[in-house]
Amino acid sequence: MITLALSKGRIFDETLPLLKAAGIEVLEDPEKSRKLILPTNQPDVRVVLVRATDVPTYVEYGGADVGVTGKDVLLEHGGSGLYQPLDLQIARCHMAVAVPAGFDYPSAVRQGARITVATKYTAIARDFFAEKGVHVDLIKLYGSMELAPLTGLADAIVDLVSTGKTLKANQLVEVEHIMDISSHLVVNQAALKLKTAPIRRIIDTFAAAVSQAETV
Repeated sequence: MITLALSKGRIFDETLPLLKAAGIEVLEDPEKSRKLILPTNQPDVRVVLVRATDVPTYVEYGGADVGVTGKDVLLEHGGSGLYQPLDLQIARCHMAVAVPAGFDYPSAVRQGARITVATKYTAIARDFFAEKGVHVDLIKLYGSMELAPLTGLADAIVDLVSTGKTLKANQLVEVEHIMDISSHLVVNQAALKLKTAPIRRIIDTFAAAVSQAETV
């Protein structure tokens, strides 16, 4: 049995064509089913639905053999103990710093300055500002990041940006692009040794589908 860990939403939806290329079809809609383990048309393949931030943990500790998760999650998780064979180039967005419109960000981040930053991605934010020589007080939040600077909780936020519409709606502006983000295939190292053929088939099929999509 091959167990694939996915999170609901954009990653799930954009992984479906890759699964189809591998001859795997999920038989139930996760938005309509209450099940957390979904069957596929392949009796030896199943999908487990977990929070996006939990995918690396499930794969690392053997709760799943393979998974799909964002680069942001991998960087926060650390990624050690995981085989990461493929950037799937799906669920693409970017990590950015945003501040209230009118906030003097260049002055706030002069060498040796100190600012307060709200983010879910504390490791990424800490490393980014450390490289700039800026001291940061990090406030970890899990949702509605845009509220933090609007209520005076923080000077800036570090968050994922897709269209930028949410920032604009809350009078925030992007001031720094930290990195591009896409979703990666991750594999349990022990499972790769024990189930080499079926897992390698998934990796190779996904790689071919990604390569074909890039040439279109």
